[in-house]
Amino acid sequence: MAEIETESLRDRIAKILADHAAVEGPLLPVLHAVQAEFGHVPAEALPLIAEGLNISRAEAHGVMSFYHDFRAAPAGRHVLKICRAEACKSMGGDALADQARARLGVDWHETTRDGAVTLEPVFCLGLCACGPAALVDGKVVGAVDAARLERILAEVGA
Repeated sequence: MAEIETESLRDRIAKILADHAAVEGPLLPVLHAVQAEFGHVPAEALPLIAEGLNISRAEAHGVMSFYHDFRAAPAGRHVLKICRAEACKSMGGDALADQARARLGVDWHETTRDGAVTLEPVFCLGLCACGPAALVDGKVVGAVDAARLERILAEVGA
């Protein structure tokens, strides 16, 4: 993704801040809106957000880096999230996670070199009875075994 023009970034962040002016505790909703707008939370946006919300840059960065759903860089064309909660782990989730990391050649929160897939952990998708579960581009998939993971990866071009 090309670098975002500074003026465009400022204007877009200002609009997001204005849209959330009446929200109590607006930092999380603002960060979600920024990520929805840009596909990630650009580092250049954090000082603008901090200033607009009258908080420190450290607070804005701390909240953004604490929550794993926020990205500092654009995700790949596809996002594969594998459930890391205990129920899925007890159904083979660790082996599935190991397979995905090895097959893609990335670790958690990384994107394949070709930009095809970003791999992320997620903690409970609500499919505990049919784990291990995954989320593929926002679509929940249950009972993911080694063969099904290979089909998923083939579908996303990995």
